Amino acid sequence: MPTMAIPLILAVFMAPIIAMAANHTSASLVTFIFGDSLTEVGNNNYLRYSLARSDFPFYGIDYPNQKPTGRFSNGRTISDIISEKLGITSPPPYLSLNHDDDAVLKGVNYASGGAGILNETGIYFIERMTFDDQIDYFENTTKVMKKKVGEEAAKSLLHGAIYFIAMGSNDYINNFLQPFLPDSRQYTHGEFLGILNLKLAKQLTRLYLLGARKMIFLGLGPLGCIPSQRAKSSTNQCLDQVNEWVIQFNSKVQKLINVLNVKLKKAQLTFADTYQDGIDMIENPGKYGFKVSNTSCCKVETTVGGLCLSYAHVCDNRSEYVFWDAFHTSDAANVVLADRFFSKLFATSNSSTNSSSYHMG
Repeated sequence: MPTMAIPLILAVFMAPIIAMAANHTSASLVTFIFGDSLTEVGNNNYLRYSLARSDFPFYGIDYPNQKPTGRFSNGRTISDIISEKLGITSPPPYLSLNHDDDAVLKGVNYASGGAGILNETGIYFIERMTFDDQIDYFENTTKVMKKKVGEEAAKSLLHGAIYFIAMGSNDYINNFLQPFLPDSRQYTHGEFLGILNLKLAKQLTRLYLLGARKMIFLGLGPLGCIPSQRAKSSTNQCLDQVNEWVIQFNSKVQKLINVLNVKLKKAQLTFADTYQDGIDMIENPGKYGFKVSNTSCCKVETTVGGLCLSYAHVCDNRSEYVFWDAFHTSDAANVVLADRFFSKLFATSNSSTNSSSYHMG
């Protein structure tokens, strides 16, 4: 398995941000978040016909007010926790804002459950905001920003913002790994990976042309070990072939980012490899304070979607489970993953400051 490292460039542009957060002066820090259900905070609630939604009673059970918010978790997403660590409020969902809302100047979350790099990914969810859609909405945001504060001020804000991008899981789970969809039948994995890479290159370049500079792409975790994939094994084991494809995807994207950092002269793109942390947490749950990593806290029916519906049984000891439903990690697991991300950041930047303690149940 590949070793996990966050390139030096991440430390270069993130170290001052961490310092600001520590000094409680991070009010000017702006983050824009693109992704799927792993980072969504409620956009799909505004899509009337979307089947990719989490507005069911048990979602948000460990979130303030214990109500569903559109997050595919019992509590917070990884992006929520990263925002907390940066000392800022988690950006609101784009579709919750008015067209001329001042909130866009403080950051926006465009993530949408079911979204993928490819526009055909997740098509059976009827409505979702693909990565292309999210970039379209971001372009609208840049126009609003320029109208509010002027061209130069908006450009400065966009160049200084941090862009978190977590895309690609659905291109496998809700596309290539579905035998009834065209992509799985007409392409080998190598061909499919090439198509993903070419499309992603265009999307990251478009973000750059719209003003994004400091972009962090979160690599895929071990998808072969999520409950929905384990259910395909007669012995409930991780699917090694799926995990191998994930490793190949991560490697391909990392190489793409290296190329784009040369091609796009002022770009500061970083690949954050989360795979090794994810597989370690699943294979050694006790090391992180968990007891169960091979099934989900919410007892879901994987043959009909795998989401935690209102009639499902939910475990009482949610902090002991790595997975919340058939696809998504629990709030407690998200804390560990976000903590590991920042631990490496601090180590790379030679900071003596420690990140928050690991979840211990």
